[in-house]
Amino acid sequence: MKHTPMTDQLYDYLVEHGDNADPILTELARVTQEKIGDLSIMQIAPEQGTLMEILVRTTGARSAIEIGTFTGYSAICIARGLPADGTLLCCDTSEEWTSIAREYFEKAGVASKISLRIAPALETLQSLPADQTFDFAFIDADKVSYLQYYEALLGRLRSNGLIVFDNVLWGGSIIDEANQKDDTVALRELNRHIAADDRVQAVMLSVSDGLTLVRKK
Repeated sequence: MKHTPMTDQLYDYLVEHGDNADPILTELARVTQEKIGDLSIMQIAPEQGTLMEILVRTTGARSAIEIGTFTGYSAICIARGLPADGTLLCCDTSEEWTSIAREYFEKAGVASKISLRIAPALETLQSLPADQTFDFAFIDADKVSYLQYYEALLGRLRSNGLIVFDNVLWGGSIIDEANQKDDTVALRELNRHIAADDRVQAVMLSVSDGLTLVRKK
C-alpha cells in the first residue's frame, strides 16, 4: 500500500501548487454557485480541469466529445487543449445550464471550437456520420447511462484515444455494498466492465471524486 490520506489542508496545498487559478474559470465557478446553488457541486474541481487540458494537449487530440456539459467549466478546459482548428462536441439536455456555458465559451475565446447539441447524448451519437471519430472523450452525465456511453464511444475512438470518466468513486459509496441506489450500482458495473475489458488499458485515479482514464488499444 502506498497512499497518502487527503485532508482539507493537504487538498488546499495540492490545488495551490498546480496551475489552477484561471480568472475566467474562477468567475464561472462563482457564477455557477450563485445561479445554480447546491447543484453547483456537479462542476468539476479545478485540478480536474487542469489535468484534462494537459491530457488533451499531450495526446495531440484534435477532435473531442463531452457528455454532460453543465455550465461549461470542463468544456473550456478541453477546448483550450485543442489546436486552433480542433473541435469539441458538447452534449447536454439543459438549455438553462448551457446558456451559462455559451456565455463563458465566448469569454474564454473557445466558442469557435465548440458545437453544442441539446438532446440526449445517445441520440446525438446515433445521429453522427458512421465514420466520425474522436481522439478524446469526457463523460460526466447521468451515471445509469455510463456503460452505454462507453460502448457507444469506444467504437468511435481512435487507437490510443482517451475516454475520461468522472465520479467513479462516488463519494466513497462505490465500496458500500449496502448502497444499492441506481447510480451507485451503475458505476460499480461500469468499473467492473472496464477493468475486465481487454480492448483498453485503464487506470483509476483518486482525483476529486475519482477519475478513470481509458486508453483504447
